[in-house]
Amino acid sequence: METKTKLIGREHETEKLNSMLSSGTAEFLAVYGRRRVGKTFLIRQHLKNNIVFDFTGTRDGSKEEQLKNFFDEYLKKTNTKKRIATPSTWQDAFNYLVQYLKALPKRKLKHVVFIDEMPWLDGSKSNFISALEYFWNQHVSAMDNILLIACGSASSWIKKKLINARGGLYNRITQRMKLLPFNLQETALFINTLGVKLTQFQIIEIYMAMGGIPFYLKEITKGKSATQLIDAICFSPKGLLNEEYSQLYHSLFKNADQHIKIIEALAIKPQGMPRADIARKTKLSEASLSRSLEELVECDFISFYEPLINKKKTAIYKLTDLYSLFYLKFIKTNKGGGKGTWQQLSNKSTFTAWSGYAFENICMMHISQIKKALGIAGVYSTTSSWLFKGNETLPGCQIDMIIDRADQTINLCEAKFTKENFAITKNYAAQLRLKKTIFKQATQIKKVTFNTLLTTYPALRNEYYLEEIDNEITMDKLFEPN
Repeated sequence: METKTKLIGREHETEKLNSMLSSGTAEFLAVYGRRRVGKTFLIRQHLKNNIVFDFTGTRDGSKEEQLKNFFDEYLKKTNTKKRIATPSTWQDAFNYLVQYLKALPKRKLKHVVFIDEMPWLDGSKSNFISALEYFWNQHVSAMDNILLIACGSASSWIKKKLINARGGLYNRITQRMKLLPFNLQETALFINTLGVKLTQFQIIEIYMAMGGIPFYLKEITKGKSATQLIDAICFSPKGLLNEEYSQLYHSLFKNADQHIKIIEALAIKPQGMPRADIARKTKLSEASLSRSLEELVECDFISFYEPLINKKKTAIYKLTDLYSLFYLKFIKTNKGGGKGTWQQLSNKSTFTAWSGYAFENICMMHISQIKKALGIAGVYSTTSSWLFKGNETLPGCQIDMIIDRADQTINLCEAKFTKENFAITKNYAAQLRLKKTIFKQATQIKKVTFNTLLTTYPALRNEYYLEEIDNEITMDKLFEPN
């Protein structure tokens, strides 16, 4: 979402921030989203003329260290000359801040207090939350010229302690903002702003390896192909994404080893796993599994897909963080490969299987663009997957993406990532026909069913295509805005 000097995209978010700046009451905004997605940059860049206090928590910092850092920022902002005591509690720290805020002049737009990485301030016995409750309830809520922003990458903490709080902060958050990774259109715009020219196919190649994470995408440089860029960023010992995985989860979660167990179990089966299979694979306790799954979903590392027919046993979790999937498939076991590693790996059979799952995930992330291309943007629909294990009359079958529409229609979607035009063979056409037959008979759904092909380049319109394919969406449609 950003370069060094300007915001890219985020129109909805900036409109929301502008609205809060000019509202007639005090505002308490919770901002959350995946690590490296651009939360801090958005706030500091868009609100740089309004921020009057900016403080960031320190990972694993003691209460004393956090308070000292807070106090140092307070002294800088207030230009305090007289000697006053460093606060020993968060209650004292917020009291200093209240005095400072009350002395600020009134103006048309609000003064902004930005507390970044707030989850890191809530250490054991810190009493941070109780102090924050008092700070808001007793003081800031009555200051109609203040916008208080709490930000953090530990989305589950933000949801539990602020948005869904049950204590003194119950129902106190006035606004919430979840920042998502860039979609393909925003990624292309970001790359273009860097002065880099790549084709849509090459952008998808990069997106499959690192997703739409601005902090990762800023490593892209001029004069290199997608293959060369992935090689430098992911496989070079000095590449940003060569070691990012090792700190990604530990920076967000307590007991991160439990989260990593789930991630690595799902990486082995990228088509997804039901909860029971994850439990067997990871051997985590029921409580640990529930908490870790919830936190991973909140932080956008994994996704939960309800089944088409409401049977909880067939609901699945999928690893949809593209970087994690790429790291575990390729980077982890090829760190010492040297220059040209990705050039070699991308020509192996393992690339074909991985790229298929990665492209499928990208299509899931761009369902609004797909619906727009199908001409059903205004039709209510749900997106799911379907797994049928088979019975005495029908063989097993899996359909990874289904659009179930309110207009009595279902799209059975097949995603195909190819480096050239895809050709449907006689055998593949037979597989599509069989899948549709099994789906209709097993579900007994009476809706009209269309086979929908999601491709990079247009498929060849041979006899098998004309027999089996009802709709085709090519990659250029995925680059449309939401």
